[in-house]
Order: sequence, then structure tokens, then C-alpha cells
Amino acid sequence: MGQMIYRKRLMIALGLVIALCLVWLGCGTTVRERQKGQPVTEATGEAKAETERPGKYYLDDVRIPDELNYKPDKSFIYETPKFKAGILHFTKWRLDIPSLIEFFIYHMEKDNWKLINSFKGKESFLNFSKPDKTCSIRVRDKWTGTVIVEIQVGPLGEKKM
Repeated sequence: MGQMIYRKRLMIALGLVIALCLVWLGCGTTVRERQKGQPVTEATGEAKAETERPGKYYLDDVRIPDELNYKPDKSFIYETPKFKAGILHFTKWRLDIPSLIEFFIYHMEKDNWKLINSFKGKESFLNFSKPDKTCSIRVRDKWTGTVIVEIQVGPLGEKKM
């Protein structure tokens, strides 16, 4: 009789653990899920069409998804009247990295950045250029579940022949 009660309690406890894990895994949002049907608010505060994806511009023309949290204490911005450059840091806990990379590729190309190359793996790197500047995006997922995004924008050096 005592053995049956023990097994019954063990099964209930195991069921609760499984249910909690499923709820916890189901609560994470992805960039792709949040992009559907939401207006975009840029740094200028102008609303975009409902078909656009959410985000905010940094350094004039690098769109960042709303889900990412800007870390000003780890960032550096250099600004002149004609140019902005810098290193920006963002974090987010539990974010779908493939959809984040898809977001950057889509919006960077839409904003006239040219994808030079990309490396995808444990850490992912995206490199873009414009006639007068370059942008490197590094995305990494820490073992704690925190996604770290580092964006570097700088001037493009002159070609010497």
C-alpha cells in the first residue's frame, strides 16, 4: 500500500515537472512571432505600415528589433555632423537566433546595405557595406539563454591603387 502511494506521488510530481517545462518553453517569444502585424516605430517616432516589421533605427540606418535591450554602458557612439559610427550592445533572454538573423538580413538589404558575407554557427557574424561605411553584426547565445548582439558601424577606408 505504501509503495502504491509513493509511485502515485512520484508520477504526479513528474507530471508537474513536465507540464512546467512545457509552459516555460512555450513562453519564449521570437522575433518572427512579434513581427507579424505590428507597426514599426523608428527613432523619429513615425509609425510605419502594418506590414512592416517592428524596430528602431540606431546610427541613422541600422534597424534593431524592439525585442533587443540596448546596453548604453557597454556601447560607444562617435558622431560628427556628417557621420555616426560606434559599437552598440544589445541583449535579450530567450530569443530565436535564426529569425533574428533573418530580420537583420532583410532590413539591412532593404535599407541599401549590401551583404558581404555571413558566418553562422555557435556565434554568427553578418558583414554589410555601403559606399561610405561598413557594418558588422555579431550574434551569440550564452549558455544561460541570453542572446548578445554587438553591432559595429564605421567608415569605409579609401581604396588605394
